Amino acid sequence: MDQPDKQQVKAYLLQLQQDICCALEEEDGKARFHQDSWQREPGEHLGGGGISAVLQEGGVFEQAGVNFSHVTGSRLPASATAQRPELAGRAFEAMGVSLVIHPLNPYVPTSHANVRFFIAEEGDKAPVWWFGGGFDLTPYYGNDEDCRHWHKMARFACQPYGEGVYEKYKAWCDDYFYLKHRQEPRGIGGLFFDDLNEWGFARSFDFMQSVGDHYLLAYMPIVKRRRDYPYGERERNFQLYRRGRYVEFNLVYDRGTLFGLQSGGRTESILMSLPPLVRWRYNWRPEAESAEALLYERYLKPRDWLE
Repeated sequence: MDQPDKQQVKAYLLQLQQDICCALEEEDGKARFHQDSWQREPGEHLGGGGISAVLQEGGVFEQAGVNFSHVTGSRLPASATAQRPELAGRAFEAMGVSLVIHPLNPYVPTSHANVRFFIAEEGDKAPVWWFGGGFDLTPYYGNDEDCRHWHKMARFACQPYGEGVYEKYKAWCDDYFYLKHRQEPRGIGGLFFDDLNEWGFARSFDFMQSVGDHYLLAYMPIVKRRRDYPYGERERNFQLYRRGRYVEFNLVYDRGTLFGLQSGGRTESILMSLPPLVRWRYNWRPEAESAEALLYERYLKPRDWLE
């Protein structure tokens, strides 16, 4: 198996963060990203830092966070060894770009993407490394055209890597972004992969780049189509209510949030995925045959959008 090149991965991730921020700023046309470079407080077991880029109160995006992090530690946290207990106690490096976009218009979906690289080392033993990531879409008012486009781009990202890759990682995404306590998906899915190393470093890294590079191709056409749709208080209130599901998932289930908190990451950067405004309503149900009911009946159900 070819040897991992950490500097090559880091250079790509930094460029990806810059490219996505530039594209979002151009589309928004009002607000700009504020960037914070941060370093961990010196400690016996932790190191590293990152760049947090956050756009707020824009013309299109109510809040957008695009974070790069590169952290190190002398022992992998529990969230990273849950599936690999044999790695407990190893030193590690973790680097990645993670983003969450919360648009202002309820007809523009929230989107999330993440690409990451882990490497665990111990003495003279061979390093154990893997890639992970993906992207997923969370609409408030579903649209078939948007769903088909999103999954078409997801399939394009996977096509060069073999038959069944898209289907495998789409199914994994549907399973992962699922709120068990609500018994509903977070959105319409996309791609999710983790622990990828069986292709060797070069091909695995190439796949991670394909996923990262297809995010803007998947999301920006949807933003352009929906950003100027008229909406009122009803749509806005439903958007804020559905954002509550996003908060519930990120704080209860999301591996990235758990890893960041357990590994001593920067709390402000970890929690930038949370929406700026949200509301919960006790035992609320949508009106029968309404646009809000259609979200539950048609869009919050795993399905083949490319059939």
